[in-house]
Amino acid sequence: MEETITAFTGAGAVAGRGDRGVRAPEAAARYAEECHWDVCPGTWLEMNGGAWHCSCGDPGCAAPGAHPARADWAAEATGSATVARRMWRERPEASVLLPTGRSFDVIEVPETAGFLALARMERREPAPGPVVSAPDRRMRFLVLPGAAAKVPDLVRGLGWAPATLDLAVLGAGGYVAAPPTRWGAWGSVRWVCRPTAANRWLPDAAELIAPLAYACARER
Repeated sequence: MEETITAFTGAGAVAGRGDRGVRAPEAAARYAEECHWDVCPGTWLEMNGGAWHCSCGDPGCAAPGAHPARADWAAEATGSATVARRMWRERPEASVLLPTGRSFDVIEVPETAGFLALARMERREPAPGPVVSAPDRRMRFLVLPGAAAKVPDLVRGLGWAPATLDLAVLGAGGYVAAPPTRWGAWGSVRWVCRPTAANRWLPDAAELIAPLAYACARER
């Protein structure tokens, strides 16, 4: 059961399409080689009793097949495409995890708020960088490292208390599951705005926080 994604070497963002074409081992190698992101294999799904279950063995797993498989996962992450291919060769169905706080941080919002923010960004600057969506109905915007430290003050500067918005930031020690990761029985992680040559330079959190915070406020 290997999911696939489309190669992300084309121009412009792709929204609302399924991610097909490249299997997980090659996708992980491309993230390392083309995007210069560290990658790490995570858990995977196993068929048991006619249903898919997470390889971690927890029947109540909140992210089946889409979380770290071992405690030292962060140390295992690699930026080498060659090493990535070797790791996924051993477990080709493993999820593809991208550690945050290294090449990028992540601003996470509800999916509905994310689409609202993207609509506002289409009509004006700034343009978003890569954006990923998962079956947990959360959208994750990749931004320059350092966002975890500055976003709370940026939100306050816009007039909102950070605790009142459903907006989170993932920095050092966190991770984001990347396509073609399969997330339980609900579907796969997909790119809403995929990595391309056009958006290889990630935006700073300060450039995206206003439309994201506004969209989250609308969703309260």
